[in-house]
Amino acid sequence: MVFKISNAEYKVDNQKILNKLNLHIKKDDHLLIIGPSGSGKTTLIYLLAGLLRLSTGEISFEDNNYSLLSNSDLDKLRAINFGFIFQKFHLINHLNVKQNILLAQNKSNLLYVNNLIDDLGLSDKTNKMISELSVGESQRVAIARGIANKPKIIFADEPTSSLDDLNANNVMKIIFSQAKKTNSTVIVSTHDKRIKKYFSNILEMKNE
Repeated sequence: MVFKISNAEYKVDNQKILNKLNLHIKKDDHLLIIGPSGSGKTTLIYLLAGLLRLSTGEISFEDNNYSLLSNSDLDKLRAINFGFIFQKFHLINHLNVKQNILLAQNKSNLLYVNNLIDDLGLSDKTNKMISELSVGESQRVAIARGIANKPKIIFADEPTSSLDDLNANNVMKIIFSQAKKTNSTVIVSTHDKRIKKYFSNILEMKNE
């Protein structure tokens, strides 16, 4: 069991975003969290990643109960175990492609990063600045950075919502291909129903 969520509630200004959620996620049990805007799907992925803390209830990752961890310990757990791919790439413009990817390298080595760059078709772009890349190339850099530390969990928040069908499928194939190589579990939050076909484990969120 990689994640266990028990009686999870999350409130903002006394408004419940999550209400009494219970969820178990097993290793390799890739999870799609899908729902409309405001349904709490992004909040849930941020809670799982330890970027937000529950109002009540418990979240555990590999028997590490988040409520018992200090912020510093939670930061360490996140840095070692998690990778992040976001809709907005959050790349650093004054660094080149390879430097952006290496920012996330916590326990991987340079050979792995070089192979990753080759896998994603970026080998001729390593010294290019972010401003010189196409949108598709920038997205591949963001994916590479998200998995450069060989994370146990790959979190992706709305990775395909602004893409056409072809590129949406390409992004999902890349994510799952890399997850297979690193034996990672993929957790995606989205409102994009096109990618449901990639998942057998689907949590559908609804607005209250």
